[in-house]
Amino acid sequence: MAAQPPASAEPGDTGGSGIRRRMPSWLPRAMVLAFVFLGLFQLANWAFHRLLGILIIMLVAFFVSLAMEPAVGSLVGRGMNRGLATGLVFVLVFACVVGFIAALVTLLVETVGNLANEAPRLINELVDWVNSTFHQKFTLHDLTDRLLRDSDIINGYAERAANNVWGVSSTILGGLAQFLTIALFSIYLTADGPKLRRTMCSLLPPARQDTVLHAWDLAIEKTGGYLYSRALLAVISAVAHGAFLAILGLPNAVALGIWFGVIASFVPTVGTYLAGILPILVALTIRPIDALWIVVFTIVYQWFQDYLLQPRITQRTVDVHAAIALLAVLAGGALLGAVGALLAIPATATVQAFFSEYVKRYAVSEDPRIERTTSARKRRRQAAATTRDDDE
Repeated sequence: MAAQPPASAEPGDTGGSGIRRRMPSWLPRAMVLAFVFLGLFQLANWAFHRLLGILIIMLVAFFVSLAMEPAVGSLVGRGMNRGLATGLVFVLVFACVVGFIAALVTLLVETVGNLANEAPRLINELVDWVNSTFHQKFTLHDLTDRLLRDSDIINGYAERAANNVWGVSSTILGGLAQFLTIALFSIYLTADGPKLRRTMCSLLPPARQDTVLHAWDLAIEKTGGYLYSRALLAVISAVAHGAFLAILGLPNAVALGIWFGVIASFVPTVGTYLAGILPILVALTIRPIDALWIVVFTIVYQWFQDYLLQPRITQRTVDVHAAIALLAVLAGGALLGAVGALLAIPATATVQAFFSEYVKRYAVSEDPRIERTTSARKRRRQAAATTRDDDE
C-alpha cells in the first residue's frame, strides 16, 4: 500500500510543536469596536464633566419649579393666568431673598464697624487677662512694636488680600450669573409645566404615563412640603431668637433673629453653628457674658426644635427619619456639594414616598423581642413556659 503524501501546510502554519493558527475573522472587528466604544466613552466622559455645571443648574431650577408649583397652581385655580401667576410668585420670592440679603449686608457692616471701634478695648482686656493668668507683663505698646517689627507679615497679608480681590469679584459675578440662569429656567419650567408634562407623556405608552404623572405629583408635594416646613421653622426660630436677643439688649435684634432663623433652617447639618457665629460676635463687642447666654439658649432651642417642634411640623409634609436625612445630606454634599446637600432631603422624601406605594408590607407579630422591653432572662422564662404549655 502506497504511503500517503503529507498534507499541505495551511498558510501561516509552521511545522513542529509551535503551530501558529490563522487569526479569527471576528477578532479585527472586535478590536475596532472596542476602540470605538472606548473613544465614545472618553468623549461622553469629557462632555459630562464640561456640562456638569449646566446640569446642576437645570437640576436646581427643576426643584425650584417644583417648589413654586403649589403656589402657582393655587393662583391658577382662582382664575389667574399661569404666566402671570408664575411671575407674581417669583417676584414675591425674589423680594424676600433681596430683603434678606440687604438686611444681612447692613448687619455685617454694622458688626464690622462695632468690632473696629471696640477692638482697642477688647485687646486691652485680653492683655490684662493674659498678664493676670500667666503672670506676664505685656503691654499694648509692646504688642504694637512687635507688629511693626514684623511688618513683613502684615505686608504679605495685604498683598495676598489685594491679589484675591479679582478672584472674589469673579466669584461674585459668577454666582450672580448662575442665580439669574436658575431663575430664568425656573420661570420657564413653571410657566410651561403642563406643556412639559404633556410632551413627556406623549413619548410614553399609556401604562407608563400614569406612573410618570404620579411621580411628578409626589415630587411637587414633597418638595413644596419640605420648603413649607423649613419656612415655618425659620419663622418660629427667627421670632424666638429675635425676642431673646432683644431681651439681652443687642442692637438689630430683629435682623439677627431673621439671620438665625433662615440660616439654621435652610443650611443642612451645620446651619445652627453658622447662624450662631454672628450674634455671638455682636455680643462680644457689647457685653461678653451675653455670648454665653446666646450659646445656652441656642442649645436649648435646638433641642426643643429637633425633638418637639420639628416632628409635629414635618410629619404631614416630609416624613424622613433623622438618620436617613443626615445620610442623604452627606451623600448629596459628597456628590454635588452645597447644592446636593440642600436638595437631598426633598429628593429622598420623593423617592421614599414613591417606593412606599409599590413595596408590600406585612403585619408584625406582637413579639417582645422587637421592642426589647424585657430582659433576656425574663424572655427565656417566657419561652420555657410557652414550651411547657405546648407539651401539655
